[in-house]
Amino acid sequence: MNDEQLREEVLLTQQLVRIESTNPGVYEGAVSDFVFDWLKKNTPAEVIREPVHEGRDNIIAVLRGASQAHNLVYICHMDTMPVGEGWHYPPLDAVISNGKLYGRGSCDMKAGLAAAMTAFRSIAQRGIQPKYDFLLIATVNEEDAMTGAEQVVRDGFVNAASYILDAEPTDSRIQVAHKGKVWFMLHTHGQTCHASTPEKGCDAIAAMAEIITRIRNKLALLPKHAEMGPCTATFGVIEGGWNPYIVPDACTASLDLRIVPPVTDTQVIALVDEAAAEAVQAVPGVTWDYEITARRPAVEKDNGSFLLRKLRDATSKAAGREFPVDFFPGYTDTAVIASLTGCRNCMSFGPGSLEQAHRPDEFVPCCEITRSAAVMTRLAEDILL
Repeated sequence: MNDEQLREEVLLTQQLVRIESTNPGVYEGAVSDFVFDWLKKNTPAEVIREPVHEGRDNIIAVLRGASQAHNLVYICHMDTMPVGEGWHYPPLDAVISNGKLYGRGSCDMKAGLAAAMTAFRSIAQRGIQPKYDFLLIATVNEEDAMTGAEQVVRDGFVNAASYILDAEPTDSRIQVAHKGKVWFMLHTHGQTCHASTPEKGCDAIAAMAEIITRIRNKLALLPKHAEMGPCTATFGVIEGGWNPYIVPDACTASLDLRIVPPVTDTQVIALVDEAAAEAVQAVPGVTWDYEITARRPAVEKDNGSFLLRKLRDATSKAAGREFPVDFFPGYTDTAVIASLTGCRNCMSFGPGSLEQAHRPDEFVPCCEITRSAAVMTRLAEDILL
């Protein structure tokens, strides 16, 4: 298939993928410039740069509506994970093979951003004032601390009355709830000595092992959610020790806790405190501390959501079938907004599968980009026109 045969939303995805926006890496500067210029050129909307970090701006396009009682917001992030190793396709070439578009960020989530941009333009170019404000927001730093979404809330672009959709890859599902998360950096502090006389030192790694085991055991006793399953713990990075023959005096481990209702972030923080206190008693002389690097509550499904009803109607009309409704296993910009504002109309629907995100040979099916653009256009028509 040559470029002349590709639909515009697919071509736009290719353009976005070919602009590197890795986080950490080169970040979003070049892609935010592209999105800003594209919106200025192709729509009559007011287009705003919203500074978040130095050289890293959210881009917000606004079509003013007849009423500000609500607004419809499409929100997509511009950053991607680092490229990484193990690719068979050039990660920034946006190669299309067998109906799949390959490249870093193709699935997560430049295809969704392209679908949102084309849907926004479709409404904007009709010359009809919408019932409510219509916003397209392209955020920075979603792959890290989600400060772009936080800035959108602080600056008042979204609120509890908004209808907010992100186009994250959802495996052909409407996803309306999110696990919460608390991220820790755990530290244990001991005392070195020769490994032949370990009783003269304090083993920081042994204490960390006790903490890890106790956290996992305690987490297994917490209640499970009927749809989201159990709370989980991942210790993604662990560092410690100097030499195989020296008792280690320091150890650090990362902890990614994912939480489900009715468990709260406050409860799991108390659980970590309890596990660590017990662990250092088992390894005398060791002390511990931690930093919390991220903290987000879980977001429950609202079966009475106006946006859910409208999105189900739009998918049926635009895609010709109903899509399952479930939860998003990660955390998205819409989840940040829901947790900070109390908005009950925050959800995800977009092209691709989360299983492809952050991996070598990341891809998105081209047909799903087109389907998402059609659904997002129909949803905006049904709510705004």
